[in-house]
Amino acid sequence: MKVKVKAPAKINLSLDVLARRPDGYHDVSMVMQAVSLYDFVTIETTDKADIEIFCDYPGVPCNEKNIAYKACKEFFKYTKTEITGIKITIDKNIPTQAGLAGGSADGAAVILGLNKLFSTHLKESEMCEIGEKIGADVPFCIVGGTKLASGTGTKLEKMISIPRCDIVICKPDLSISTAEAYSRIDSMKLSHPEYTAEMVKAIYARDIWMMTSTLFNDFEVSLDLDEIKAIKKTMLTNKALGALMSGSGSAVFGIFNSSRKAEKCLKVLKETYDKVFICKPEKNGCTIID
Repeated sequence: MKVKVKAPAKINLSLDVLARRPDGYHDVSMVMQAVSLYDFVTIETTDKADIEIFCDYPGVPCNEKNIAYKACKEFFKYTKTEITGIKITIDKNIPTQAGLAGGSADGAAVILGLNKLFSTHLKESEMCEIGEKIGADVPFCIVGGTKLASGTGTKLEKMISIPRCDIVICKPDLSISTAEAYSRIDSMKLSHPEYTAEMVKAIYARDIWMMTSTLFNDFEVSLDLDEIKAIKKTMLTNKALGALMSGSGSAVFGIFNSSRKAEKCLKVLKETYDKVFICKPEKNGCTIID
């Protein structure tokens, strides 16, 4: 038996890091948006009594360190399903270490795919409960669309869709540790009004100009990286309405109200960077396609 899942990336339209919790994690307030940049994950049963991961994308572990492997283990544990041989093949297009939730999307795809393969009939909320155990972004990757996230990022509230637009994503050859990014915020003790509340207002006003002028990310402010600034400047020079680093980085996205302008920006960025993409807002999370 085999199933194939389409797993979209995410961007953060706003990201406020709030207080550090007693458990060492941080509370956040953010608006997350799924986009049409996809990994494709194939899950199939085998005669081997093991979980196998196959992915030829540089730097992706094909062992128990892969979040897809962890998702598989947690699924069997949660459903009390007898563990059988599982082969997971990841066709990766979402750059790693980018703040685009590529690994989380793969984990979410595995949970969705196994639910189909084993006819466990889990509700979306139950799949999110499994996802929470392996990564804060996994529940969002299961549900997708436009969501207001709070707590550690796993409490999700449905929102209306953002206005139509084109989104250019650029991933520089720069890796940022999420732990380091949080540490930097803690040391700086940033204090400001919550941008996420303003982003929510902008989205419900269906005002793309207000939305793009409210883009904000605490990680971008605390890291203060020259290369991120340079990419944003290129996007804004090429008529992006707004630009921002996603998550803890290092991918940067720009929002355009014209496909022609987005394509021109893509062409300019590709003169310097290999990983540049045009996508659109995506209303769904992981989806079974085969």
